[in-house]
Amino acid sequence: MEMGSLATGTNHYYSPCAACKFLRRKCISGCIFAPYFPPEEPQKFANVHKVFGASNVAKLLNEVLPHQRQDAVVSLAYQAEARIRDPVYGCVAAISFLQKQVQRLQNELDAAKARLLLYSCTDFSTPFSPQSQIISPPLLWNHNDIVSANSSVYFNGGI
Repeated sequence: MEMGSLATGTNHYYSPCAACKFLRRKCISGCIFAPYFPPEEPQKFANVHKVFGASNVAKLLNEVLPHQRQDAVVSLAYQAEARIRDPVYGCVAAISFLQKQVQRLQNELDAAKARLLLYSCTDFSTPFSPQSQIISPPLLWNHNDIVSANSSVYFNGGI
């Protein structure tokens, strides 16, 4: 037989799943890997196998409820790819990066809110004179939000 196995009870050939092809075994009807590792995605199984091992993945898929298996495979594939890219930290590196980005964005949001508060409390009906107006930052400002240059106060990100 060429390129695949004979499907049970039919005269049609089909390609074995990526797992069976990788493991060089016959892809049987009811193969636990077939629905989740199609033949068009061989690298997906190769990564998962390299990190977790085929027998561990098969055990996990058999222990997980059928409606949760697709999510489990997506998670395994993501974790395996992350572990191959970064063998030490894996997907923890991506999580850490995203947490730092959220914190940076939260700081920017806090600074923008503080600037809005400053503008909402400023009286624009009197003419502005730098010598007559001394503005002290609200308590919400972080010392990282203000940069002093030539005795003038500038906010990070510009106003």
